[in-house]
Amino acid sequence: MATKKLFVGNLPFTATREEVRDLFAAHGTVHEVNLLSDRETGRPRGFGFVEMDESGAGAAIQALNGTDFGGRDLRVNEANERRDSGGGGGRRDFGGGGGGKRRY
Repeated sequence: MATKKLFVGNLPFTATREEVRDLFAAHGTVHEVNLLSDRETGRPRGFGFVEMDESGAGAAIQALNGTDFGGRDLRVNEANERRDSGGGGGRRDFGGGGGGKRRY
């Protein structure tokens, strides 16, 4: 069965993977929940991704987008696949893209 990845935004910072899984499981089979955290602080960033069966994904978007969850209105839509833009940190020989001119 085909799966879809959904973007879930405006999550409360206290939301757990289990809570999000339970919320989406009411609409179909959930395969994976990934809540993102800040790399440096480890604090939740307030968004994540849910991968679920294609049939349940459409129902979840319809039912959950704009609904209150933990005092915040969720944003739920189909996730766009990341495209490699070719810039921003892939090459280290140019100083990582930060700031002014390099002095020798």
